Amino acid sequence: MAGEKRGTRDAYGDLLEEIGKNEKVVVLDADLAGSTRSAKFQRLYPERFFNMGIAEQDMMGTAAGLASEGFVVFASTFALFATGRPWGQIRQSICYNRLNVKIVASHGGITVGQDGATHQALEDEALMRVLPGMTVLVPADYNEAKSMIRYAYETEGPFYIRTSREKFPIIYGADYRYRHPGFSVVHEGDTVAILANGLLLHHAIEALPLIKERTGIVPCVVNVSSVKPLDTEALLALTQKAKAFVVAEEHSVIGGLCSAVSEIMGQHRPILLAFMGIENRFGISGKPEELFDFFKLNPEHFAEKIKHLLGKI
Repeated sequence: MAGEKRGTRDAYGDLLEEIGKNEKVVVLDADLAGSTRSAKFQRLYPERFFNMGIAEQDMMGTAAGLASEGFVVFASTFALFATGRPWGQIRQSICYNRLNVKIVASHGGITVGQDGATHQALEDEALMRVLPGMTVLVPADYNEAKSMIRYAYETEGPFYIRTSREKFPIIYGADYRYRHPGFSVVHEGDTVAILANGLLLHHAIEALPLIKERTGIVPCVVNVSSVKPLDTEALLALTQKAKAFVVAEEHSVIGGLCSAVSEIMGQHRPILLAFMGIENRFGISGKPEELFDFFKLNPEHFAEKIKHLLGKI
């Protein structure tokens, strides 16, 4: 439906309701079930839901133990708390043993808004991407999130999936099926390719008329929902038309999608790159739309970034 917006965190709750019929599925939360939407599973399957309290290290250790006994484990809390405090447990207990734990974290990025820097996870993807065996995914809308989490449920091994507090516009239809590794062209173009995920994919799409007006070109827009692994073959194929990439993410430009693209292109096919993200700093308190403007991540700044980039080609 045109103009419809739905939360990616809501997709998590809805998918848990569906797969909860499987008695091997257990869900853990760190006292934030209402916000992460895991409370939907709790209401239906209370005997397989565990509120671990504000004890994220304990939650990840318990998740590892349950997974080692054959359960499919989902662990949820805010992105900042899901990755920072329990990083040692995720590394040592979950990833080292390649256990079947799905960390689905909500409230990623600056769209946490007025909660400010202490709650705005801008480093979470970097922390998870560096771990051997960890898959890192960032959905662009409700339908991709639901299909993506189902893919994680059906696939053995550790996953980190980042959802958002904000509601996102719908891009994909209800019949959409996530294909791993997530890398799909949502708008054809040439000269420049915009690689984005999450809410910034929508900002890139919204910017297209403005970009054409100011530069005369229509860039290709690509949804890179799999930050790790990155689809190397598809990425390199973009260089047949594009002379430069703009990489955009609601995350630090260090360690996330910007770094992942740089690493691939630096090894295989050097190309002119420009980054849009958080530049080596913490977030600040403010309404999401104010923060996107402050950090130069709105459609207007996409147009300016590409205009500047074209001067270097």
